[in-house]
Amino acid sequence: MSTWMVVEDEPDIYEVLLAMFEMWGIEGVAFVDGEEAIAWIEDVDTGRFKGELPELALLDIRLPGNVNGDAVAERLRLSPILGQVAIVFATAYRLSEEESGELMRKTDADKLLFKPLPRFNELQKILEEVLAERRSKATAQKPSNKG
Repeated sequence: MSTWMVVEDEPDIYEVLLAMFEMWGIEGVAFVDGEEAIAWIEDVDTGRFKGELPELALLDIRLPGNVNGDAVAERLRLSPILGQVAIVFATAYRLSEEESGELMRKTDADKLLFKPLPRFNELQKILEEVLAERRSKATAQKPSNKG
């Protein structure tokens, strides 16, 4: 079973997302703030977490506390274990093209979605396409073992 990560401070949204994931046959792991998500990433990196690891992270950009979604994404990219996870941002805030571009560049994120999120089937299609593209990038970057 595939696992996806959600970092979202709105309980109604993350509960709906986790329910959707379950209907799609995907395990969900959810965090309500950036601090909690980063602590979990640290646990993964130090071997304290032994469960199924996510292939995709759906991150709200603006979170309560001192750690926003972009910092979570940057920490994911630094992880030797989770560094190739597909990252999709979600936000209710309108960003300029310049702000969006800078966010995507600095975090190496794969997609930016604006809330309200697309409907069930469309969201599933978007997330699966992002994941497929990230997997093909990761495969292309692996060094060949041919000698």
